[in-house]
Amino acid sequence: MIVAGEASGDLHGAHLVREMKAADPSLSFCGVGGRNLEEEGVRLVARSSDMAVVGFTEVFSKLRFIAGVFFLLRRMLREENPPLLILIDYPDFNLRLAAAAKKAGVPVFYYISPQVWAWRKNRIHRIREVVDRMAVILPFEKDVYAQMGVDVDFVGHPLLDAVARTRSREEALAAFGLRDAQPIVAILPGSREKEVTTLLPEMAGAAEILARDFPGAQFVLPRADTVDPGLVQGILSRQRAAVRVLDGQMYDAVGLADAAMVASGTATLETALLETPMVIAYRISPLTAAVGKRFIRVEHIGLVNLIAGKRLAPELVQEDASASRLAAEIKALLSDRERRDAIRSELAAIRHKLGEPGAARRAAAIALGLVNRGAGAGGEKA
Repeated sequence: MIVAGEASGDLHGAHLVREMKAADPSLSFCGVGGRNLEEEGVRLVARSSDMAVVGFTEVFSKLRFIAGVFFLLRRMLREENPPLLILIDYPDFNLRLAAAAKKAGVPVFYYISPQVWAWRKNRIHRIREVVDRMAVILPFEKDVYAQMGVDVDFVGHPLLDAVARTRSREEALAAFGLRDAQPIVAILPGSREKEVTTLLPEMAGAAEILARDFPGAQFVLPRADTVDPGLVQGILSRQRAAVRVLDGQMYDAVGLADAAMVASGTATLETALLETPMVIAYRISPLTAAVGKRFIRVEHIGLVNLIAGKRLAPELVQEDASASRLAAEIKALLSDRERRDAIRSELAAIRHKLGEPGAARRAAAIALGLVNRGAGAGGEKA
């Protein structure tokens, strides 16, 4: 059983499943995920797009559905008795499911850590109780867990295998109908509906401002497959700037861009690996923000800044994530070629801090060891 509650987890989970099946083709999988896991043959009982939430207030609107999925998975753990439960991020849900798995005698492998180093560090005690093995993907995470007695491995970051352009610059320009001589700005409003409804109006507003300051500016929005295309088009239709919406193709689009507006999350690290200067935007409900201020323990919210140990990308949070502020930061990047080149050099160094390629393969080896242990204890491969 595998549970990936969000789009990035679906992608990383699919790579893990592929590696596990390559080593043992007899394995079958069920659980929660999206298109990527489904394409790897995982039998989905719920979709990650229906599970993803941003902040406390959005949880309430989806609580009945999420609870229903939890009880279904708990029953499956008892009745189907899989030899392993694989959990990917999504901690509030997954740690409860891990406890249920332990009661059912199912080993638990947690791949991609909850951000306990940022807030609610006390969750490590719970992880130690209900997780058999942890695989982390950021270099500083291993020490955080090891010091608390968790069985943990650093496997490297899976994006090192995933982030790559599939076209040359010339091919991508032609495919997207873009001109090489004019500025290109990528718009990445997130992979969840709440993020898009909150951030895209401001990003589209920023594009409208930038189009006046840079008459030849071009805007591309690689839409995540978890986001309704009608939602995106509805928001963009209220703005005057022409934005090319692409179905996926994020890496080719962002790799072309001179600058990007990016929702805080995994996309900031993907953008960094493509060496594209960016501005990070983040908005949540006022209640969630007020609670977060009391508990968050890190200087930066952007993964790229956390890994770099300094602010390579401006972070616009809450009311600062406005069209005018986004436009001003992007304008500063577009107007200063030397600054963009310096940032690109700094972003290139991020790759070397994330370990070696092959994270999914190393994680699969750990998972298969637990599968064999679980099967040996009487479970079946299901």
